[in-house]
Amino acid sequence: MKTKLSLLAICIAGISCTSAFAASDPAQLEQAIAKQEAELNKLKKDLAVLAAQQQEQKIAQENQVEAVETAKQESKQSKFSKFSFKSYGSMIYTSDEYFENVQDTTPERRNRFDLERIVTEFGYQFTDEWDMEIEIEYEHGGTGSALEYDGFDEFGEFESEVEAGGEVIVEKAQVRYRPSEEFGVKFGGIHLPVGLSSILHKPNQYLTVQRHRSEAAMMPAVWNELGVGLFGEVANFHYQAQVISGLNSEYFRTYDWVASGHQKRFEHVNADDLAYALRLDYGSFKKGTAIGMSYYYGNTTGNRNKSNKVEGDGTVSIATVAAAFVEGPWTLRGQYMYGTLSDADAITQANKTTPGLKPGNFAQLGSKSEAFFVEAGVDLGHFTPVPVTVFANIDYSNPLAEVETGTATKRYENTWTSVGINYFPIPEIVIKAEAGLHQVAVASIPDTNFFALGVGYQFSL
Repeated sequence: MKTKLSLLAICIAGISCTSAFAASDPAQLEQAIAKQEAELNKLKKDLAVLAAQQQEQKIAQENQVEAVETAKQESKQSKFSKFSFKSYGSMIYTSDEYFENVQDTTPERRNRFDLERIVTEFGYQFTDEWDMEIEIEYEHGGTGSALEYDGFDEFGEFESEVEAGGEVIVEKAQVRYRPSEEFGVKFGGIHLPVGLSSILHKPNQYLTVQRHRSEAAMMPAVWNELGVGLFGEVANFHYQAQVISGLNSEYFRTYDWVASGHQKRFEHVNADDLAYALRLDYGSFKKGTAIGMSYYYGNTTGNRNKSNKVEGDGTVSIATVAAAFVEGPWTLRGQYMYGTLSDADAITQANKTTPGLKPGNFAQLGSKSEAFFVEAGVDLGHFTPVPVTVFANIDYSNPLAEVETGTATKRYENTWTSVGINYFPIPEIVIKAEAGLHQVAVASIPDTNFFALGVGYQFSL
């Protein structure tokens, strides 16, 4: 505005001067006009430069505002991308022949539905090196007081209990630091690397409708404890080494050996006896072909709520060897497990005289236990447009392979053989069917057959 007024004043002054010169000298008048025209041209150029500068400033301001908004949006997206969510679950239908108790030799058939589990996993990536994961499992559809029939008790009985930790459980709650592929460390509630179920526990990672019975009859399924672990990968070798909370021998059982000694049932985890776990794999079981071994060692007496009932350490050791071959349409997996328990007789006697524990559950405890499974499948989707895998499986468990004194009963030596199919309507969903034979290594116990259907899902965001 000031520039325009100045230009107007100059123009008025120029007209006045021109009028004055017109009365005197024409030559001077021409010079004055030329001078005024030069000044006007200069002013026009200055105004053009000023306008261009103002336009540049406007564009710069707009770009700055856009950059700030873009930065805000990218910041929001970056924070959101640091979060991860995964979930898997399964629902099953089973038709089995059951025995009322371990003395019964006449089975009866029972059909059951079960919302087996829903698992949710939340993760957050703090930095490139630090992250955390929390995994929560909801078993059998909810929580609360449950009335269960225990047919493996000595005479069979009903048990009423609040399923603390058994129905809703934090399976993993770990903070992890991994500065490189070769080395990492994790803290908190972590999965033990013992057995294949700790690696292959999603419905699309095993062929049977339910997870392998052989492993569940010997140790906790998808075993998790509180502790610290080292892990890493070097030249396709994967290693893990952990120091974790141990088992409690007050809840060791005849039919599942040390599996029930997992302290998830208690409000606090006794840690007077720690345990140690190692694993070394070549290849990746999650990706396909691999071979590996694991080892667990820990004392248990110190973790008893009444630790003075047993004088020995009650040491548990478990060794596993596993292999998998996954190539083209072919899948072949297998695992062998062997375990020992020291002071098995002392633990049995102590549990019989511990108030609140049911003596019938402690007829014998194995000083040695063994189990194995082999599953083989072929993906027909490689040969037909139907995404179906057919499989055969065998599971074997004997939690009483040996006892310290006397003769081990063979009532708990079980073999399951089965065949079945997996159908994948989409990659995230699997529908399974399985039929098989259950054999007990006792001549008076007849073979029974079973049938199962299952639907499972898995996805990640």
